[in-house]
Amino acid sequence: MFKSGFVTIIGRPNVGKSTLLNTIMGEKLSIVSCKPQTTRNNIQTILTEEDFQVVFVDTPGIHKPKHKLGEYMVKIAQDSIKEVDLILFLTNPEKEVGKGDLYILEQLKDCNVPVFLVLNKIDENPAEKVAETLKNYSDVFDFKEIIPISALNGKNVDKLKKLMVEYIPEGPKYYPEDMITDQQERFIVAETIREKALRLLSQEVPHGIAVDVMTMKKDEKGIYHIEATILCEKDSHKGIIIGKNGSMLKKISTYARQDIEKFLGSKVYLELWVKVKKEWRDSMNILKELGYK
Repeated sequence: MFKSGFVTIIGRPNVGKSTLLNTIMGEKLSIVSCKPQTTRNNIQTILTEEDFQVVFVDTPGIHKPKHKLGEYMVKIAQDSIKEVDLILFLTNPEKEVGKGDLYILEQLKDCNVPVFLVLNKIDENPAEKVAETLKNYSDVFDFKEIIPISALNGKNVDKLKKLMVEYIPEGPKYYPEDMITDQQERFIVAETIREKALRLLSQEVPHGIAVDVMTMKKDEKGIYHIEATILCEKDSHKGIIIGKNGSMLKKISTYARQDIEKFLGSKVYLELWVKVKKEWRDSMNILKELGYK
């Protein structure tokens, strides 16, 4: 008997959705940052083993949008819960159920699919707080399963995988077994560059940046030549991204190139540019050009 199904990971920004996905897959496919709202597209990631295939949809965190990009991110997250076989509701230990989580759980009440409570970051919190959180969330929603985990160090992640397979239906192999993501290489490259910028730049810049991969070519020696532009919204941000004598841009490029080479399995020449596009997050034309459709 072969089982297959679609699983969505949903929760507030910065609760560890991308970290969990990366730990399950053993691959760095979804960007991880300490800053919230880093995931902008619902990345489809495919986990195939001998008797099952799980297609994960990693959603942007649901939050109150402040611009058209934010509206797009929330719509993608909400749409992802409509046609899946299982929902993983991810949260962190808290003294009480916050308004953001209550808002999400209210949307899940009308879903006709199982919802798991996955409590992340248990390694960073005392056992009493973890137990209190589990009780509080159980009081406001009827979860099919409750699994406390640490996505970062892998604690209980295998148990979570086993339970997911139990709940997904019998079905076909939707994707070839050696395929791990449906995203194009350009998208992964752009997200990798954006991750490095998010990690290295100061707080006021990151949410106002995007990355546009302009050219990506492979030469006869198998070396990739990539040119990409980092878009920002303010002239002052451009100076911060470039840094003194180009030091920050060089640092972003170096760290991004190292991860891109691992992903592509080949040597990479990466050239980065910085361009100011004022209020690009509210421009439908620019958002479409960047793939937010």
